[in-house]
Amino acid sequence: MNIIPFPARDQWPTLLARPVQEAQDIEAKVIPILEQVKSEGDQGIRALARKFDKTELTNLAFSEADMAGAEAKLDDELKAAIQQAYRNIYKFHEGQLQPVEKIETMPGVTCWRKSVGIEKVGIYIPGGSAPLFSTVLMLGVPAQIAGCKEVILCTPSDHPAILYAAKLVGVTKAFRIGGAQAIAALAYGTESVPKVYKIFGPGNQYVTTAKMLISKEGVAIDMPAGPSEVAVYADDTAVPAFVAADLLSQAEHGPDSQVLLVSTSKKLLSSVNLILSSQMNSLPRRELAAQSIGNSKAILVENEEDAIELLNQYAAEHLILSVENAEAVSEKIINAGSIFLGNYTPESCGDYASGTNHTLPTNGYARAYSGVSVDSFVKKITIQNITEQGIKNIGPTVEAMAEAESLAAHRKAVSIRLKSLF
Repeated sequence: MNIIPFPARDQWPTLLARPVQEAQDIEAKVIPILEQVKSEGDQGIRALARKFDKTELTNLAFSEADMAGAEAKLDDELKAAIQQAYRNIYKFHEGQLQPVEKIETMPGVTCWRKSVGIEKVGIYIPGGSAPLFSTVLMLGVPAQIAGCKEVILCTPSDHPAILYAAKLVGVTKAFRIGGAQAIAALAYGTESVPKVYKIFGPGNQYVTTAKMLISKEGVAIDMPAGPSEVAVYADDTAVPAFVAADLLSQAEHGPDSQVLLVSTSKKLLSSVNLILSSQMNSLPRRELAAQSIGNSKAILVENEEDAIELLNQYAAEHLILSVENAEAVSEKIINAGSIFLGNYTPESCGDYASGTNHTLPTNGYARAYSGVSVDSFVKKITIQNITEQGIKNIGPTVEAMAEAESLAAHRKAVSIRLKSLF
């Protein structure tokens, strides 16, 4: 890692900047894909699969037999792990449901709101070298709790763990479609793929760009996303080998993964740097991790106050606090997707099975976005009820405001009711 000692504050924005993607070049490649699926439907999807994946998609949908047979292809240990993760994720997310609370804002005027599951949602799970069945749980469980009627899965992978997890969370239909064309299919609908109202899930830069483009057309998405990232704040109470392992667990995602280490201890930074090489050499994905670590930074700061300010500026997707009084420090963090406290809370646990959701804002979006939750899968509908006494109480206020805004019909809608009561 590149160790940067005590950088001046005016250098922080440059040090913390993420790589800039050439959005226009990517959009120029993605737009024709969206248009082809929109105009040609299933035929367009098959043509794009032949072009990009050299695959002939005879059946776009996974059959019920495919879904049911996935369980038999998994060993008992993995099935038990998936089931335990499911239970933990379900338990944590179930607690996010809020009872309806009716508020009487003044006598006779009662307001409340209810949560309604989005009827049709789409989940995208990428293929590639890592079958992300954990993401099926992270997206499917809150959709299940929210009561979404249709949950449509698109993935280019036929890994049995993905299909088993999909069945566990109640996915209603699953399709063998990957890339930007999967996002297009979910956004526009085809002869086979139902159109959905909101799309969730990670993907490469083409998938991400497709999601951003379809969001301009009225299809909601979970959040803007970029390469995965972790920031670790560690002091002399941290275990260097643990810190190195945490950095590498993020770096192995790919060469564009972002890794940042912040510390008040030069000794800690040096120790982690030495351990990184030996741990990296034992990784099957060491080449990917090496590229990411080569681009990463270790920043030495004067004190905890500087560390916290720097981390809040960075707004990490994952933030590990391997410091003394970690929970107290976490109270001062205002920008982060998810926080992991102490020496025995690796980010990996949040990625898989502790219960929190791993679909989180990246690229600094944690300044304004939250991670996926049950709320992501519901709409909040407000309701109000005004009695005869209530309209007498609130009516003059509304009349005065409508009059001031020169909206006579608004005023009359109240006045006509008031006159009927006298």
